[in-house]
Amino acid sequence: MSRPLSAFSAPAIAQVRRWVLGAFPRGQSGIDYDAPAGDPGLFGPDSVTWRVHADFAGMLAGGLCALMLQALHPRALAGVWDHSNFRDDLVGRLRRTTNFVAGTTYAGRAEAERLIARVAAIHARVRGVTADGDAYAADDPDLLTWVHVSEAYGFLQGYRRYGGAPLDDADADRYYDEVRRVAEALGARAVPASVREVDAYFTGVRADLRFDVRSREVLAVLARIRLPVPVAGASRDLFLGAGAALLPDWATSMLPRTALQRARARASARVLRGLAPLFRAALTDGVAARARRRVGAAAERSDIQG
Repeated sequence: MSRPLSAFSAPAIAQVRRWVLGAFPRGQSGIDYDAPAGDPGLFGPDSVTWRVHADFAGMLAGGLCALMLQALHPRALAGVWDHSNFRDDLVGRLRRTTNFVAGTTYAGRAEAERLIARVAAIHARVRGVTADGDAYAADDPDLLTWVHVSEAYGFLQGYRRYGGAPLDDADADRYYDEVRRVAEALGARAVPASVREVDAYFTGVRADLRFDVRSREVLAVLARIRLPVPVAGASRDLFLGAGAALLPDWATSMLPRTALQRARARASARVLRGLAPLFRAALTDGVAARARRRVGAAAERSDIQG
């Protein structure tokens, strides 16, 4: 075990493991990560995507950041508002998103393509009209691009802030270029493929964004979410704050966040950065490790150290 983890006892690591597996139990998704042998899937062990998506703390904080961003797009939000039970089952929604991202990242190609086809079929049924009378459809290529970019941005920022290993700008560009494969397979178009292109995309889409009554309700649901773990409120507040700390400045300005909330977000980010090695020590045997065994790749240094 690496020196920075020497201060953490085995019972603390075991408790964190129970915390994570209680909130995100394994073996229930039906996704096969072990076969076929040698199949690298959509990305493979040398990809930046495999590195970024293996970090639990960065992915959870980044995913929450993405949800906050997505609450600012009226047409994208309408589909969630009209066609999901997010108010009563936000944990379930997080789990389903986690399974999709993990499966398309680490499963073999056929399994990943099956997951993409299933989600595309669901999207084809999700359509309606916003509160302002604008038509929307979940398979609208522009909306697919928005959802993808907000997620990819959150995941990348989460890794860069909490992942524990440097990620230079060239690898950040590689990440965006890699993960757009999934978005394009779902039907997205003009998907940005670099940090510069993502920044330009956000600049271009901001005219379509706003904070309204529905946005406020989504944030209120997030603020009440209870993960099925001990000290659920503190755990929620830590990750929500750490996720909010990842938001771009323009999004922070659009959301009604007080000076105190912004200070708490910065404090949460510092705490999660300190705790992130503990999460890595507790989760050395997840789907990333299984995928590496499937393709015969050596464990990553971070996997060995935890």
